[in-house]
Amino acid sequence: MIDIVRTNNPHCDDKVIDACSIFGMMDTTGKSFSGKDIIRAIANMHVRGNGLGGGFAVYGLYPKYADLYAFHVMYLSHEGKAETEDFLKQRFQIVRAEEVPTQQTGAIVNPPLVWRYFLEVNHQESDRQSDDDYVVDRVMNINTGIKDTFVFSSGKNMGVFKGVGYPEEIAEYFGLEDYQGYLWTAHGRFPTNTPGWWGGAHPFNILDWTVVHNGEISSYGINRRYLEQFGYHCTLQTDTEVVAYAVDLLIRKHGLPIEVVAKILAPPFWSDIERRPLKEQELLRALRQVYGSLLLNGPFTIIIAHQGEMIGLTDRIRLRPLTAGIKNQRLYLSSEESAIRLICPDLDEAWIPMGGEPIIGSLEKPLQPRKGMVSEKVIKVS
Repeated sequence: MIDIVRTNNPHCDDKVIDACSIFGMMDTTGKSFSGKDIIRAIANMHVRGNGLGGGFAVYGLYPKYADLYAFHVMYLSHEGKAETEDFLKQRFQIVRAEEVPTQQTGAIVNPPLVWRYFLEVNHQESDRQSDDDYVVDRVMNINTGIKDTFVFSSGKNMGVFKGVGYPEEIAEYFGLEDYQGYLWTAHGRFPTNTPGWWGGAHPFNILDWTVVHNGEISSYGINRRYLEQFGYHCTLQTDTEVVAYAVDLLIRKHGLPIEVVAKILAPPFWSDIERRPLKEQELLRALRQVYGSLLLNGPFTIIIAHQGEMIGLTDRIRLRPLTAGIKNQRLYLSSEESAIRLICPDLDEAWIPMGGEPIIGSLEKPLQPRKGMVSEKVIKVS
């Protein structure tokens, strides 16, 4: 484990609560592009991190194996690797297994061994579970039951790359300029209350859901306990992990649309609910009663991604920054507008979303204008 270091500032303060950088970019036509621009964009926010965490999620990454689950696994020992591979052989069909390519860089010290596996579910083992539920349970089995092993990416046709370092250093280590995807998210970390280590870097993932986060989830304890009732176990020592599992539960398992999920994670104040139309009041009250334990308390901005969609969301009073930008068919989300304009100086439009209102980019439908947005721009998907 790596101790959190002190920052170089006059006050010798090791807690900069407004730090962390997030960035997301998506081509809503599904056209793939390299990681070059997002690496430049997240590096532009270098001062928001301290080198204790950086990472990227890429979608459309493995078209040759698009129907297979792609596990990215960190190993802290060869014993953990041997036990994990025995576990995978018993419960999946391993179509391909390989070490994730890396390149030596002086900035990355003592990295774990990182492998990827392309897997088919063994239906004799899965019994009556859906494939996705089976995979979630197996990820939890590995992360809680096998020493020195962490599955940190488990979706189809996507992957997470992360570690201890600045994001541009992690990108160089994994050679991400050579990868292609239609949706990328990135994170530069300044750990607030949790340790900086390889498994605790962002993005956090389950299946094809990924989350990058700037802020602090002070409701982590109650969020975690609620999710444990549904078989999710937090093992990566970072508060953001609960957000990835909450999104999987609410959207995939409970079938709720993201607009409703936003009202669970970042609900209006009770005083605001009382001023809404009666039917809306009833819905919002019901959500607070049923899902009150998944309310995210504390300041946050998150970018949620999964196949075909990217979502930006802030807490209800916007205590952490988020800027959205549009250029032709591409949607950008960032902690700072300067990072967007570095790689796309002639945006069609840029705006600051309202607190608690999701910004959604999708392959399936145009981005719809939201109430309270400065912009009324609509992306038209051809």
